[in-house]
Amino acid sequence: MKGISKVTFPNKIMPYFLLAPEVAIVLVFFIWPASQAVFQSVLMEDAFGISRQFVGFKNYIDIFSDKLYLRSFSTSFSFGFLVAFFSITIALFLAVITTKIVKGAMVYKTLIIWPYAIASLIAGVLWFFLFNPTVGILSYMLKSFGINWNHTIRGNQAFALVVIAATWKQISYNFLFYLAGLKNIPESLNEAAELDGATGWQKFWRITFPLITPTTFFLVIMNIVYAFFDTFGVIHQLTRGGPNHATATLVYKVYVDGFLGMDLGAAAAQSVVLMFIVILFSSLQFRFMERKVVY
Repeated sequence: MKGISKVTFPNKIMPYFLLAPEVAIVLVFFIWPASQAVFQSVLMEDAFGISRQFVGFKNYIDIFSDKLYLRSFSTSFSFGFLVAFFSITIALFLAVITTKIVKGAMVYKTLIIWPYAIASLIAGVLWFFLFNPTVGILSYMLKSFGINWNHTIRGNQAFALVVIAATWKQISYNFLFYLAGLKNIPESLNEAAELDGATGWQKFWRITFPLITPTTFFLVIMNIVYAFFDTFGVIHQLTRGGPNHATATLVYKVYVDGFLGMDLGAAAAQSVVLMFIVILFSSLQFRFMERKVVY
């Protein structure tokens, strides 16, 4: 058996030039902001950044003594799980259905992909008008079923609305990856299963789903990151974190304390905690979930 050939560069400096752009992007857009947040989290400074005082872990002690901040933990975890679960499940269902469509498949794909091109703030505006307690079409339909919808005063309805809006925004992203993954599954496997008398449900769980577990594993990580970080625009436009802090997730609490309350040290400490939570979640997923991935 021939050994694996090793790639060599005649110029020893060339590999460093090839890596330099990616290293620069990581340093500028991740390492440097993260280090600044860690540094700022141990300081107490005024709203204008004129005076600074080193306070150690006081900011961390203060935020973990705040009942509203501790409440935002449970809100974020519930919100993240629901958004990731529903957006992945619905996207997989739509991708499987789309692969079965023969006529007009491109029309269906285009309609499903469209929401991904809409900005988060615009998506929030759309869902706000649909569920507006006074003039919303969907709220009017709910009233005909005896449901008095008013997410501006009912926390459970506000939480459900932001979950729906954030899920709708993310379905298109997941759909694209699942559609590509399903296209790569050899049709001969399904044909062989049909000859053995397998039903459609058996083919999906025994053949299709195991072969797209790498895609699912990737999407679980990306959707958790999306739910924790990229849903600020939707929440801000729909509920402003209310009513009574019912939709104030961790990322929105950073905005409230840092930009509205002008407590920069506490906001920096919260951002550091949020960063470690996402890193921990991603590490645990790689540690335990990757075992079930079929490559």
